[in-house]
Amino acid sequence: MVWSTSASTTIPFDGADPTSQVTSFVPEPGETRFLVLTFPPDSVFMSPDFDGSAAMAENLAVSPGLAERFEPDGKHQTPTVDYGIVLDGEIWMELDDGNETRLGQFDAFVQNGTRHAWRNKSDRPATIAVVLVGARTADTTD
Repeated sequence: MVWSTSASTTIPFDGADPTSQVTSFVPEPGETRFLVLTFPPDSVFMSPDFDGSAAMAENLAVSPGLAERFEPDGKHQTPTVDYGIVLDGEIWMELDDGNETRLGQFDAFVQNGTRHAWRNKSDRPATIAVVLVGARTADTTD
């Protein structure tokens, strides 16, 4: 996580790093999270010595609030509007309808609470930067 804002963030900046106070990578309505994520090639997950349980435990430790949303196939959904850009490599965005879109370096994407998965079909890591903006949903209450 590079940065976060709360729903009550004010300027000018007071100098305190807000990321140390974050308890969930998924922002509440009006909050934001700025993340840089690197995805290993899918072949890493298919390796005979890949330890899925250890990987999940690590994911839960380093990305609380987000890791719990992952389904066994890697799909997940957050109540956020996401603005992202591929910084390096290539990554495939897989959607519910089976649509897969290849994104290469400097391709940008926007997701609006979309259920999706990321697939790295290449032989090298892919890195994306994404800003998650917490949004209200039909069941959000004040």
